[in-house]
This record gives sequence, structure tokens and C-alpha cells, in this order.
Amino acid sequence: MIRITVVTITYNAAAVLQRTLDSLLCQDYSHVEHVIVDGASKDQTVKMVEAYQTQVAALHPNWVVKLKSEPDGGLYDAMNKGLERTTGDYVVFMNAGDCFATSDVLSMVANAAAHDPHPAVVYGNTDIVDNEGKFLYKRHLQPPEKLTWKSFRQGMLVCHQSFYARTDIAKANKYDLKYRHSADVKWCIEIMKEAEKRKLALVNTHATLTRYLREGDTTVHHRASLMERFRVMGEEYGWLTTLAMHVWFIIRKVKK
Repeated sequence: MIRITVVTITYNAAAVLQRTLDSLLCQDYSHVEHVIVDGASKDQTVKMVEAYQTQVAALHPNWVVKLKSEPDGGLYDAMNKGLERTTGDYVVFMNAGDCFATSDVLSMVANAAAHDPHPAVVYGNTDIVDNEGKFLYKRHLQPPEKLTWKSFRQGMLVCHQSFYARTDIAKANKYDLKYRHSADVKWCIEIMKEAEKRKLALVNTHATLTRYLREGDTTVHHRASLMERFRVMGEEYGWLTTLAMHVWFIIRKVKK
């Protein structure tokens, strides 16, 4: 049976964490590992997680919940720590404030991954929600029917939280800490490149998997994130291709 690891990064996240934990508790899949990496929060975050561990023990006795709270070097350093502690077959990052779209998301992902060999990635769509968890709109960038590492030349077509990576490949491709806001883009591309080398599938669930909090890191640091994404795309696809694609992005935006 496929085990899925959900990694959650927190820091003083008490205001938005509970809906993420509740979203986990509602999942109907029985083989789940939840790794929570906290950056030494000073609010009620850790106490909330400890209460959640008690709930998990009662509702999902087969689940494993791991909590580590200590200072870190930032978001992607904490995510690398989460990868190190991951033991499931697939890993997804569902940070404080983000939620699963429905109670059967992990079951859908496990079913989509139940092939021989297991696909490198299982992916789907994303809804955007506000700070209260209310639906705002479908994510503008839509997952393609056939995803490849070249797809991200058109932007990050699959949200990080809707990108389930095979753990062996994910662990071999840590987050590049030279990027503060867009290491997730590079991480996804590198995993898809490795999939192509190994001739492994990228499977589309054709379902909305995630409800993503609009006020995330890339929104708060929008300009810095865009600049970093340009650098990532330049490194991965070449600078001329990247420049041409960004001119097209501008034209596309003006036409709307």
C-alpha cells in the first residue's frame, strides 16, 4: 500500500494552521505520514500540533505524525528538513493555511500512483482561498493534460501543493537555498527532468487537489519572487527562451 507523506512548515502560524490540520483529519486514506517542521514558534502553534497528534491517535491509528520545532534558515531550509524526515512513497508540501480540496484527495493520489513502475509525479488543479479559507477563484495557470519539465516555460502550471513527487526522486533533489522565494519552481522542474531520464510517467488526476492560501510567500514577496523565477527559468531553459516567454507573458496580460 502506498504511503503518502504530507510535510507542513509552520512558524507562528496559529491563526491559519487549524484549518490545515482539520483538512488532514478529514482525509479518508489510511496510510499517511504527517511531518510538521516548526521554526520555534512563539505563539500557540506547537500546542495546536500536540492537540492534533492526540486527535490523530484516536481517529487515524495507522497514521504517523512527526513534529520538530527548532530554529531554521528559512522556508526552504525547513522544507529540506521535512524531506529528510520523510519515509512515505510520495511527498507533498501542505503548509499552514493550505488545505486539501476534498476528503478523498489522498485516496485519489494513491490510486493514480498505483502503477508499476510508480509514476514520478501525480498532479492536479488548485483553488485559491482567502485568509478565512473561503473560495476566491480557480488558479489562473491550469495544469496541462501532458506535463513535462518543459511545461514550466509557460509559468508554474502546477501549484506546488498539488504536485506529489515520488520520495526517492524528491530526496535526491533538495531545495536550492540560494533562492528565497522560488526554490519550489526549480525543485519541480528538476524532479520532472529526472522523470524524463528514468522514463517515468507524470500522472494527471484531472481533479482539484488543493485549496491554496492566496497570501502565501510568493504573494507577499511578489516582485522578488518574479525576479527569482526569471533566474530559475533562465538557468533551466536558456536566457533567450526565457526572455521571449516573458515578453509573451506581458502581451498575454495586456490582452486580457
